[in-house]
Amino acid sequence: MCVDQTTVAAPPATTVCVTGATGFIGSWIVMRLLERGYIVHATVRDPENMEKVKDLIELPRADTNLKLWKADMNVEGSYDEAVKGCEGVFHMATPMDFESDDPENEVIKPTIEGMMSIIRSCAKAKTVKKLIFTNSAGTLNVEQHQKPVYDETNWSDLDFILSTKMTGWMYFVSKILAEKAAIEAAKENNINFISIIPPVVVGPFIMPSFPPSLITALSPITGNEAHYSIIKQGQYVHVDDLCEAHIFLFEDPTAEGRYICSSHDETIYGIANMIREKWPEYQIPTEFEGIDKDIPVVRFSSKKLIGMGFSYKYTLEDMFTGAIETCRAKGLLPYSTKIHTNGELETRGRPLNPLEKHTDIQEKELHPASEEKHAEGKQSGLLSDSYATQIHTNGEEKEVLLNSLEKDPDGQEKDLLTTSNEKRIEVEETDLIPTSKGKHAEEREHHLVPISEEKHAGEQENDPLSDSAK
Repeated sequence: MCVDQTTVAAPPATTVCVTGATGFIGSWIVMRLLERGYIVHATVRDPENMEKVKDLIELPRADTNLKLWKADMNVEGSYDEAVKGCEGVFHMATPMDFESDDPENEVIKPTIEGMMSIIRSCAKAKTVKKLIFTNSAGTLNVEQHQKPVYDETNWSDLDFILSTKMTGWMYFVSKILAEKAAIEAAKENNINFISIIPPVVVGPFIMPSFPPSLITALSPITGNEAHYSIIKQGQYVHVDDLCEAHIFLFEDPTAEGRYICSSHDETIYGIANMIREKWPEYQIPTEFEGIDKDIPVVRFSSKKLIGMGFSYKYTLEDMFTGAIETCRAKGLLPYSTKIHTNGELETRGRPLNPLEKHTDIQEKELHPASEEKHAEGKQSGLLSDSYATQIHTNGEEKEVLLNSLEKDPDGQEKDLLTTSNEKRIEVEETDLIPTSKGKHAEEREHHLVPISEEKHAGEQENDPLSDSAK
């Protein structure tokens, strides 16, 4: 019997374009597409900016399946070459400057014109089967009175947004107008336009900087009160679930129209309680001004997406665990916003700036020291910037200088806590307590040392603070 051993050639890999590839969602979907064997044309503003593209070009299969293209939403035709030969386009690039001084020209117009430019590029290519737009919940439920449940038939109230101008208003307007313009333009050019509507996107990330949506999601930790209104009655999705939904809808030939991609609904109080229980090292508000504790949950229905066979994998806790752990690892979030001194809990006085990098011990905003003198061993407060704590003993102020990331003789970076008399001890944890006076030499009485994971033999056995400070 003759066996035909002719090798059947594998079908050519599908080529797709991802705009905004260095962003939170863009970089994650590039990773997932490469894993599946797609050829990815990733557009970025500056392919030569290694700080922005380094993480992309180091992804598995990037050396063979990823090509970077220079493109700008403000430049007509700049997406033509990147889109040429692609079967699908995942459009994720969008301006997200909530603090813009000129929102009309810096956010709204670029979003709309960029969308139209990409549709024209798709029409020129004649190969694009689907254009998948990463939309925003800002197009769905921004209105004066919230409904109990929202689905794809709902649209935000544009007049209400323009009259109120709440946090992020220009972003909501830009997405609403861009989506409506794209629906009509895609019909005229026979392009299957799919709009995916995610709520607040949370989870781990590849990009080097703080993702804008995490500034909102982690606002109970950072104290960014301007974002509380966005998560007052919030909805959430894990970044990986969202990217999987994009690919799922691209690969399903029956997909069309709008799709909500939202797996969890929770009020700001529910989020605050979860963070407080899971990460007690953070000082989380128990009340939010102007927000009723009994405020109802508002639900986003994913019935249409789930009905097509899609399923979510991640819990709300999974989302925040991934986000917080990644922020910590990249130095974008401190490991704690609490410092234990003399057994008393002290917290920072002003909100954290999530755009600044933090080390384990380097906390940017700390309570100012008290004006009053305290009795021996009492802690007055925490100084900002270079000062960690100020200890008052017999009316004398002892300043403890915080020098972060100093080089040791071997060239290794260490966090060092420097006392006023230039004696230094290594600091390994953010939560600090004074050393036990009964067991340490008198000259170190006012130093701060890290909490040990285990009790020191003979030193902390009788220390009443040791258990509570762990």
